[in-house]
Amino acid sequence: MAGSDYTPPHWLRSPHVQTVLASSPWRRKRGAQRLAATGAVTTAHLVDGGDGVRLQGLHSALPGRRSRGLALLLHGWEGSTESSYMRLTAARLLECGFEVFRLNFRDHGGSHHLNEAIFHSNRIDEVVHAALDVAQRFPARPMVAAGYSLGGNFALRLGLRAPGAGLQLAGVASVCPVIDPARTMLYMERGHRLYLRHFERTWRASLRRKRELFPHHHAFDDATLGLGMRELTDWLVQTHTDFDSIDAYFDGYSVAGDRLSGLQVPADILMAADDPVIPLDAFHALALPAHARLELSRWGGHCGFLLDRRLDGFAEGWVTARLAAHADAAGGEGGLRTRLAAAVHAHAPGG
Repeated sequence: MAGSDYTPPHWLRSPHVQTVLASSPWRRKRGAQRLAATGAVTTAHLVDGGDGVRLQGLHSALPGRRSRGLALLLHGWEGSTESSYMRLTAARLLECGFEVFRLNFRDHGGSHHLNEAIFHSNRIDEVVHAALDVAQRFPARPMVAAGYSLGGNFALRLGLRAPGAGLQLAGVASVCPVIDPARTMLYMERGHRLYLRHFERTWRASLRRKRELFPHHHAFDDATLGLGMRELTDWLVQTHTDFDSIDAYFDGYSVAGDRLSGLQVPADILMAADDPVIPLDAFHALALPAHARLELSRWGGHCGFLLDRRLDGFAEGWVTARLAAHADAAGGEGGLRTRLAAAVHAHAPGG
């Protein structure tokens, strides 16, 4: 465990300001502008999640430039490939010489029509299978992965499963990940209702869309959609999973305690002590291997870590630096010093 060197200006030291601004329309606009400015060519792809599952994602690369590796990015719950942090992180990685694949989870980013069954957080197998498909389609080596919030949880589980699945993953980075889902639910229920209400609203909209597309398979009524977060989750568990209780469901995707101790893939985790969505205590109880590192910041909110009025973020640079280090350690094309030297030369007078 180590402290983070992130220090925001005083006006950005409220966790609620950080969290709300991080998902604001202004930051989404900033992300779109920053990604467009890279000049990357982005193409949409359907990838194989196994057992007939199809997932959608976006591949971005700079034309005419040799890639130092492939970075897979995973968004949070009810986010998408077009979330601000996904675009901003993709931009930073592209500038650092990577090609990037941003993956939508099932039922995210307008992909509800691709699969009949509903998304839930234990669907890790299809993400592992999709990562293998992406690696085969874009065989730039090494491959690294990063995620935010629930995507951070998926990234850590991807790291756990990669060796057994035959996925050559050089390292993972995770920002404000869900560690203990049961504790996270309690934390949101006892905290500021703004966040619980946000997730309830967006999840209900997603379920309505699923019902519209597959009315014969999903015949739940509006009364079901009116349930609170815990009750709606319990309904999901009972009707759309093989788990016999909500506690078993939460335990199924928990990475708390010593569950990450078997990580064979190098991992970095960034967490804000003032996160209003994810409880901090689960991080102090983590048992991590020597090649996994936890960095705690005093500030940052939930996946915020904003730096200035332009709403640029510390986390995007942190992810890029950590993934670049893992890629270089795995023997990627061109070391970090070579890339930095080229960047300095390109921006120097007459360069």
